[in-house]
Order: sequence, then C-alpha cells, then structure tokens
Amino acid sequence: MSQNIIHTAVSVRQIALQQVQAIPEELFDVHPQAFANTIRWNVGHLVFSLDYFLSLCLPFHSNLPQAYATFFHTGTKPADWTLAPPTKAELVQYLTGQLERLGQLAPEQFDQPLPSPIEMGPLRFEFAGEVVNFAIVHEAMHLGTISSLVKVIQHELADSVK
Repeated sequence: MSQNIIHTAVSVRQIALQQVQAIPEELFDVHPQAFANTIRWNVGHLVFSLDYFLSLCLPFHSNLPQAYATFFHTGTKPADWTLAPPTKAELVQYLTGQLERLGQLAPEQFDQPLPSPIEMGPLRFEFAGEVVNFAIVHEAMHLGTISSLVKVIQHELADSVK
C-alpha cells in the first residue's frame, strides 16, 4: 500500500511539472483580484510545502534556499516580498529535483508512527504516510488553483485587448 503513496506522489508531481512548464513566465506574477496569490507564489508554495511536509515526517533534509520560507510559506504573499523571487526555471528545477527524490523514498517509512502526532488545525497525523498523503492532496489543490489562475488571467488579457 505504501508503494501506492509514492506512485501517486510521483504522478501528481509529473502533472504539476507539465502544467507549470506550459505556462508562460509573463503570467507568473499577474495577480487577479479574486485570488489570494499569483501563479509564481502557488508554484513556489508547491516546492516549499513538499519539502516542509516531508521534513516533518521522514529523515528528509531540504536543499531549498532559506528565502523560500519567506516567499512561499503559508500566510506569505507577493505583495510583501522585498527580494526578487525565484525564476520559473529555478522553480521548475526544484520541482524536478523533488520528483527524483520522491522516487527514492522507501515505502516502509510511511508505515512508521511519528514520534509524536502532528496537528495542523483540525487535522491530526500519527503516521508518516498520512502526512505524505496530505502533501499529495495539498499539491493537487494548488494545481487546481494554478489552473484557475491561468484561465482567469488569459480571460482578463483577452478582454483587455478587445
């Protein structure tokens, strides 16, 4: 069963990579009023969050720049950025590296109980696999947001040309 978690995580990340690579970078920083953040923030949040979740439940060490937490942790937003954010190419590089690292995870790690339960709001996780499953669902939710952002931005751009 734990091998299925890895397979699903790899599949979702492959979809994310295809989706992100197809988006022109000039759309990454457009911020429609109806959304809390931009495409760049959501893509960076995918990168940051996966490392964050894996480091909570596995012997996993992030290789992300320290600034990624400032840019992409929950509660951050582009309006507060004081430094230049990472480029699309850099974000894609980290997405790709994480995909490779996901494939190297040992399934038996997911069945291990956590030293102490992890609580996030109403959620409570007692096993590593539960945290990884949540990370997959979280990534899929943000992929939906990215897809919606692209559609809204393209619609707004089309309207502005008329």
